[in-house]
Amino acid sequence: MAAQAGVSITTAWKVANGRPDVSHDTRRKVQAALIDQGYRPPSKSPRFTRLVEFVVHEMETAWVLEIIKGVYREAATHRAAMVLSELGGAITPSDSWITDVVARQPLAVISAFAVPTEDQRRSLAVNGVPLVAIEPAAELTDQTPWVSTSNWNGGLAAARHLIGLGHRRIATITGPPDIMCSRARLDGYRAALDTAKVPVDAELIRHGDFLVSGGLREGRALLALADRPTAIFAANDHQAMGVYQAAREIGLRIPADLSVVGFDDLPMAGWLGPALTTVRQPLHDMGAAALGTALELAKGDPPPHNQIIFPSELVVRASTAPPPDRAEP
Repeated sequence: MAAQAGVSITTAWKVANGRPDVSHDTRRKVQAALIDQGYRPPSKSPRFTRLVEFVVHEMETAWVLEIIKGVYREAATHRAAMVLSELGGAITPSDSWITDVVARQPLAVISAFAVPTEDQRRSLAVNGVPLVAIEPAAELTDQTPWVSTSNWNGGLAAARHLIGLGHRRIATITGPPDIMCSRARLDGYRAALDTAKVPVDAELIRHGDFLVSGGLREGRALLALADRPTAIFAANDHQAMGVYQAAREIGLRIPADLSVVGFDDLPMAGWLGPALTTVRQPLHDMGAAALGTALELAKGDPPPHNQIIFPSELVVRASTAPPPDRAEP
């Protein structure tokens, strides 16, 4: 194997044992040779069995905290500790991150929204560290297990609820267009409008950033339109909060003048004024399921499916109502 990779036996041993003092390119060559020859890492020492690595793109949203609670809850039942890595808003971890993780030799890695590269996933596999992704931002083309919610159904339910109330000028503020869950929620919204024969107005589709600031920015733009929407489906609760602020700035009442629907059902959703109608995804359960799957992999038991999709559920509260009568007197 060392000869196949063009390295010394000592260097090959360092890579196989997770030593950090090997360059990234050399590590990649050795790992490719290890995989090609069907290498399987030895059983972990007991001292490595109580550490779980959690990596996330950023800590700016309560969504992340709810996921962490689920992972932590499951880890605690196995008397495992957590190491938290935040990528400062980046989706892809750095090479230094994978070097540090391999050196720590955790029992498993859980990524939320963040997507380790193919090389990084290979590094984890070679070192016997299972990876499970939660709501990955980009599609995983290998067999990495991932956990999500029914985003398309959630977008469909949100738009159908507003259509059922009589709205026809229904806007949406989705997330970045290159994020999988953003596209799925937007597609569900489109499907509901198409089915109801409500024209899809491109002017009413805005791309946010899943932050309150993005909801405020895009909410202001939508409410400044000459023919403004009577309802807005924000693709997460943080952006719905931004829409609330945009409406307050120009004196619009929710839901008398504007209906708002969010997505997530974060704890704060029920405490907004008025309480937010939103699409619930079971974030605690998603986090726990991801770690549970990783622990099974660590024992050598592959999951029956690579994808675990939790159902989403529309939660109707006080932020939606029939559209106002906007006819001229």
